[in-house]
Amino acid sequence: MNIGYCFTGSFCTFKKSLEAMKALIDSGYNVIPIMSESSYKTDTRFGTAEFFINEIEKLTGNKIIHTIVEAEPIGPKKLLDLICVVPCTGNTLAKLASGIADTSVTMAVKSHLRNSRPVVIGVSTNDALGGAAKNIGALMNYKNFYFVPFSMDDCVNKPRSMVCDFTKVTATVEDALKGVEPTLKIF
Repeated sequence: MNIGYCFTGSFCTFKKSLEAMKALIDSGYNVIPIMSESSYKTDTRFGTAEFFINEIEKLTGNKIIHTIVEAEPIGPKKLLDLICVVPCTGNTLAKLASGIADTSVTMAVKSHLRNSRPVVIGVSTNDALGGAAKNIGALMNYKNFYFVPFSMDDCVNKPRSMVCDFTKVTATVEDALKGVEPTLKIF
């Protein structure tokens, strides 16, 4: 099975996302990494772009897809059995809910969906209980979208923020591949 694994700009969750990606690899999946342009180029206090690029390519053994041009053939060539967007920011949620394909990640998902194959979303946004809530709700009602269980990550200091449980990515992928009807799972 070929799994596309997308990183968007929730840099504070990248290390947990790397662990989730490694768990998929350890489960026998061939993981094709995809990074949004900003996550591919941006150094933050959580690590440099070069560090994450090197780690991702070393873990997967595959080059990272990081441009729209590289992402577009995913659907026509039926390259993936499933695609994960973990972490998925509020910005990416809004674009996916609105059908906007102006980044490598949103193009990868759009291209992949032409084959009616599953998309796994791992929410990570400070605005999940604000402006992003409508987009989460919309995607939960779209066919082929599955959500990794998520909850508030700091209800006192960030009362609108939610993040997925990265330890549940593999189980969500397995359910999605079996076509198990997605349900809202909040831990």
